[in-house]
Amino acid sequence: MIDSTTPGQFQALVIDDEHYVCEFVSEVLRGDGWNVSQSSSADDAVERLDEAPWAVVLCDMKLAGANGFSALRKFKQKLPQAKVVLMSGHASAANTLDATAFGAYDYLLQRFGSEELQSLSQVWREQLLTRRNPTSPPRRTAACHSDIDLVGRSQAFVELLKHVTRASNTNLPVLLTGEAGIGKRVVASAIHDRSERAAGPFVVVNCGSIPAELIESELFGPVKGSIAAADRDRRGLWEQADGGTLFLDDITETTPAFQSRLLRALPMGEIGRAGSNETTSVNVRVIAASNHDIEREVAAGRFRSDLFDGLKAVAIMLPPLRERREDIPPLAQTFAERVYSLNQPVGFSGEAFALLERYNWPGNIRELENVVLRAVSMCDGKVRARDLPQRVRQHSEKTFEPGKTNGAADENEEWVTLSEVEGRYVARVLEHTRGNKQAAARILCVDRKTLDRMIKRHHIETDSLRSRAKPPAVANSVSPGQL
Repeated sequence: MIDSTTPGQFQALVIDDEHYVCEFVSEVLRGDGWNVSQSSSADDAVERLDEAPWAVVLCDMKLAGANGFSALRKFKQKLPQAKVVLMSGHASAANTLDATAFGAYDYLLQRFGSEELQSLSQVWREQLLTRRNPTSPPRRTAACHSDIDLVGRSQAFVELLKHVTRASNTNLPVLLTGEAGIGKRVVASAIHDRSERAAGPFVVVNCGSIPAELIESELFGPVKGSIAAADRDRRGLWEQADGGTLFLDDITETTPAFQSRLLRALPMGEIGRAGSNETTSVNVRVIAASNHDIEREVAAGRFRSDLFDGLKAVAIMLPPLRERREDIPPLAQTFAERVYSLNQPVGFSGEAFALLERYNWPGNIRELENVVLRAVSMCDGKVRARDLPQRVRQHSEKTFEPGKTNGAADENEEWVTLSEVEGRYVARVLEHTRGNKQAAARILCVDRKTLDRMIKRHHIETDSLRSRAKPPAVANSVSPGQL
């Protein structure tokens, strides 16, 4: 069906085998001044490529005659200026990344409403009228893998994936921020895997675990005799990342002296080994991450403002798990399947999922994984409420109600800082391990030096804990889910 064209109207094509979806999208766009045509299959739509100067094409991901990506490629080849938007009923990490990498302008979940469509319509019309960017740059497809370790289905997750793809299409430094345990390393790895550097090394440096006096030589490499352990010139981690990506985790845990050295290496890629005046050019893309509010660290004088400016060319804020509760069930199921990948998959009762979705998750995805692993090991093939730790079962609904996480706080409600939450959680873990730092570090998934800094930062007293009874023999393999 093709509608009559009114002069001056922009042409939009809606492709979906669900008639009611076609009608809904078409009605909203027509109400906003678009001339809309409909097609029930990708094959039919491809045959109609030359019927009109399509400005926008909205296409369902899975159609009876062809895959949405197939239609997308053909449309982008014939109509490079058209904005192609893929619609899907289920968010997929691979699908979302592939959609944007293959040239899609946007990727919509089929829970979108008229307001979202009208907002997009306004953006499209403004861009088409101004013609400031008439052609879309070609997208790279060589590094489009689909086996990335990202799981979710919420709108926040889809938006995160869009940022991942856009970041991977550049060589600019990337700054990832967000709470501990949210998956910054996984996101950094996904950016690397989707970039032109995918065939190169991905080198991870935990800045918080390397002593301040050694981090410079570890990163840039020492010359013989510059430090006690340097019996010869050695390549540092920065040189080892040549042609690939260097991930600097906990970047705010570094000293001002090291930050100054890093600032000199960022713009030109020239580094000098510790103890040497000679420089070497290295082709490295830097992705940095921090759990802290870096602007606050800059204001307090603990982090260089010019280094912050250099790192935040592409800034991505990872939302905490409590703000993307829809992702908890698929994440939990994924973690459960990793335990018994060769056996029958473990399921979850409705009550167990409800409890998991209601809980606050101060440790984010890392804490969820530990809870699920423990529950799966204890259950009889299905995770039920009784298999979950007590803190999850007894969590008050009033603390965080689904759908109200972004609402205004009650007048008498007292909010605590992220630092306070971290301190309380570390203290609880240490109490559980009776002051055994090695066991606590394993539970928290950090190294001993990082744990020592946490203890010092939060003034946690551990001597009294050591005097209590020794922890059980299985303490080294315990997970936070047992707290």
